Amino acid sequence: MQVPSNEIIPLIGWVSAIFLIAPLFLIVYVSVYNSRKKKHQEETERMRHAFRTELMQTQMEVQEQTLKTIGNDLHDNINQLLGLMTITLSAVDLSDKDKAAEKIAAAEALARRSIREIRALSRLMHGEELVGKGLPHAIAFELDWLEKSGRYQIHRTGCLTGMPKHPETELFVFRIFQETLHNIIRHANATTVTVEQSWQDQTLTLRLIDDGAGFDVETALAQPSGMGLQNIRKRAAMIGGSAVIRSVPGKGSSVTITVPRLNPNHAT
Repeated sequence: MQVPSNEIIPLIGWVSAIFLIAPLFLIVYVSVYNSRKKKHQEETERMRHAFRTELMQTQMEVQEQTLKTIGNDLHDNINQLLGLMTITLSAVDLSDKDKAAEKIAAAEALARRSIREIRALSRLMHGEELVGKGLPHAIAFELDWLEKSGRYQIHRTGCLTGMPKHPETELFVFRIFQETLHNIIRHANATTVTVEQSWQDQTLTLRLIDDGAGFDVETALAQPSGMGLQNIRKRAAMIGGSAVIRSVPGKGSSVTITVPRLNPNHAT
């Protein structure tokens, strides 16, 4: 069957157009794909850089807060212990052997207690080492330190058994935890702090609840300082998680930190 000559020319034209358009379309597609790929890589690198910068800032803030805690404890606790030990030793009357032995034993007990406190401070100075031993260890150490002050009743529920290690993400979570405790100490006027921990369905959940004065969340967030609430939310978001803050004036408050997968792309 022959194709009429009057149809051959249009057919050749269509075939030629297809062969011309197809490479052009392919070139445009590859160009757009490479452009998007490059943009995605630049965005990923920007996010990684932002994360590293925030991580460094977090480490510095942790160290600064730790040094403040150490300074306060040196002044309020260890200084008092050493002062009591000095007073006890200065009151020793060697002519009365029984009382002298009693006072020397008391001074020795104060010295041992001071050594224990200094060792604990030494461990606190190495905040990254605390997190390096695992987030549960760091949280427990911080709560023990707070409980030792005698100002709060500390209740702990749940555990983080089976949680994989990811030091950078754990440091962020620990910083959020510290920030929340700091808010409770400074603003809440609370007597009880409850910490709930869980690791279920590849999701870390950490909730801090206090029985303090409470506050209006929206009003607090609108203030320039924001009681650190903006930092809490921002840091949680940077590791692919969330921080839900709830409070009612006169009825305490709670902060719930949730981090799925614990090893999100945000932290790579």
